Amino acid sequence: MFHRIAASCLWLCLLPSTWGVQAQDFQRGVDAARVGDYATAFSIFKREADRGDADAQHNLGLLYDSGRGVIEDNEAAVKWYRMAAEQGVTAAQYNLGLMYEAGEGVFQDYREAVKWLRKAAAQEHVRAQVVLGMMYHNGQGVPRDYRQATRWLRQAAEQGDANAQFSLGAMYGQGRGVSRDYREAAEWSRKAAEQGHAGAQFRVGAMYHRGTGVPQDYEQAAAWLRKAAEQGHAEAQFHIGAMHYEGKGMAADYRRAVAWWRKAAEQGHREAQFRVGGMYHEGKGVGIDYQQAAAWLREAAEHGHAGAQAGLGAMYVLGEGVPEDPVLAYMWLELAAGQGHEEARLARDRTVESITVEQVIEGKRLAREWKQRR
Repeated sequence: MFHRIAASCLWLCLLPSTWGVQAQDFQRGVDAARVGDYATAFSIFKREADRGDADAQHNLGLLYDSGRGVIEDNEAAVKWYRMAAEQGVTAAQYNLGLMYEAGEGVFQDYREAVKWLRKAAAQEHVRAQVVLGMMYHNGQGVPRDYRQATRWLRQAAEQGDANAQFSLGAMYGQGRGVSRDYREAAEWSRKAAEQGHAGAQFRVGAMYHRGTGVPQDYEQAAAWLRKAAEQGHAEAQFHIGAMHYEGKGMAADYRRAVAWWRKAAEQGHREAQFRVGGMYHEGKGVGIDYQQAAAWLREAAEHGHAGAQAGLGAMYVLGEGVPEDPVLAYMWLELAAGQGHEEARLARDRTVESITVEQVIEGKRLAREWKQRR
């Protein structure tokens, strides 16, 4: 993903490494790329690359990588990236490292990826520092080393990279590679949040909500969570819904609670799916609609939410929004009870008293098959 971004823009800011006529030719290639004339750019960069110009070699790699002005060819991209990288072009070292990391145009090789990313990172290439930091964090190509991860992430964070700031905030919050320090976690997370990083905005909001690293402040929590929610962050959408439901940091409003929960639910957030189902069942913020309630509870139940499984089982017992079905009722109650849901266990045991042995056996079989599918 990172090198696809690079492929679209890096040549626009490269300076030619030679002067005179050759430099003028190189600049014509850059100008052609800027206006979308990639065929001309390719022709110029290929000629200059064959002459040994490192920047042209890198740009040629970008064109092969992105399929602009030429058929996409990862192996050719690697070839030209390598030639430029060996001449010290930082961006080429970064892109070559990413090709090894992803296994595009070469066999995946994390050690080679680390080798080239480290060269670029040592030359202050901010994205290389981020990726290298995460490879130390994950133990890819190098032994897992949180201190080294923190070192490289900090260098990128101090250059203003939002992803690095977000990750460095997580390292301080978890105490990985550094002593746990919630204030530092909040500070770095805020820097990323102020750049529009949705995950950081959510984290800052959550920290204000809990009073972790910052004074507890529901209004600040709501403000940051809303920023993340408006960018489509499902967990933030869920929390904004909960704050509307509880009236913390914003006015209590069931309709808005349902609206935000639905946004999160549509992204597969199972607790939000459960809450939306409950709101339709109880008629809070929406009209009572047992079919909608059952549909949303089923979504959460299929994702393993014990409360939703219990609620859906109860709806099958009563025939609310679904046909009355003692076998499916038993199945869902059995699944919820198996996760320790006490009300589901009691409801399941009561159900046994009013259905046949064959229905119990069938309900158990369906529950087993459901678990085997997961």
